[in-house]
Amino acid sequence: MRLNHADELLTSLGIREPSEIDLEAIAFYCGAEVKEAPLTGCEAQIDGFNDQAIITINSNSSPERKRFSIGHELGHWKYHRGQSFICRSDDIDNVNRDYSATNPEVVADIYSSDLILPNYLFAPLAKQAAHSSFDVVLKLKEDFSTSITATALKYIQHSNEPTMLVCHGQGGRIWFKHGKGVPAELFPNKELDHDGYAMDVLYKRSTQQRPNKIGADAWFNMRYADRYEIYEHSIPYIAGQILTMISWRDEEMFDVL
Repeated sequence: MRLNHADELLTSLGIREPSEIDLEAIAFYCGAEVKEAPLTGCEAQIDGFNDQAIITINSNSSPERKRFSIGHELGHWKYHRGQSFICRSDDIDNVNRDYSATNPEVVADIYSSDLILPNYLFAPLAKQAAHSSFDVVLKLKEDFSTSITATALKYIQHSNEPTMLVCHGQGGRIWFKHGKGVPAELFPNKELDHDGYAMDVLYKRSTQQRPNKIGADAWFNMRYADRYEIYEHSIPYIAGQILTMISWRDEEMFDVL
């Protein structure tokens, strides 16, 4: 596996287990001191001069959010040194943001994900599971002390089968992300299928304890979708929303796109 910049930093520090990823110590090694303070209107900020910086994170945020924020600011410190950044809540770990390789917030998010969920540690653990489910993601979340969002987004890039994440609220689809192996032209329906498991989870009529097989036409408006089956697993997400993991145990459906 080719190491990225975050991997190279962590391996140079001899980190071999998720529990060893001490972000404040890593920041100090990189010349940045981490402080906490109540912040209004932003999640974190970095102030640097020459080779020294102070990263301030919102003391009111969750532990997982604080970790991602530190990683995000370290991304700015690595790639945008000399610039000043005050990062609002929607600047950090924003899955709705339009992807652009030149957007400094996207660059910082990617670096943070690679730092708190390093590929060389994450991928072998993710691949231990034959099939995709939130049970796997929740275990990885605990191992790495990360948010469900960051962990799930990283997981779908390393799962053993093609997997997609979709977020819905009562007003319809909010966002979705393709995992490795899922064709980019495959778009999930904006509205949930009224007879599907996800609808029951959204309206709290039931919980979905495991992935369930369902017709692909419940999720995709495409030619011959009714001929194929997929697996879906939905869980409650943030207020009024659910997160669904869609996975394919064979890829025959992709051939008709």
